[in-house]
Amino acid sequence: MRAVFGLVGLVVVLAIVGLLAKKQLSATRAPVPALQTAAPGAAPASAPPATVREQSQQVQQQVKQQMEGLMQQARPMPEDAAK
Repeated sequence: MRAVFGLVGLVVVLAIVGLLAKKQLSATRAPVPALQTAAPGAAPASAPPATVREQSQQVQQQVKQQMEGLMQQARPMPEDAAK
């Protein structure tokens, strides 16, 4: 009797894991929307990137521009509280 409950429990858990895996896989197959430029000084793109590679390159370029902008800002210095 104990083995039957163990087997039924295992089948139920396996069914739940299967449903969750199916749900996750169907969510990852959704079409990827085209990225848009978020930089205020950048010129708008004439056409959205068509491939994942172009989207990846666009994201890399945006991150690089943001990092360069952050590196140009002056770092705030802590105040000398007590000497």
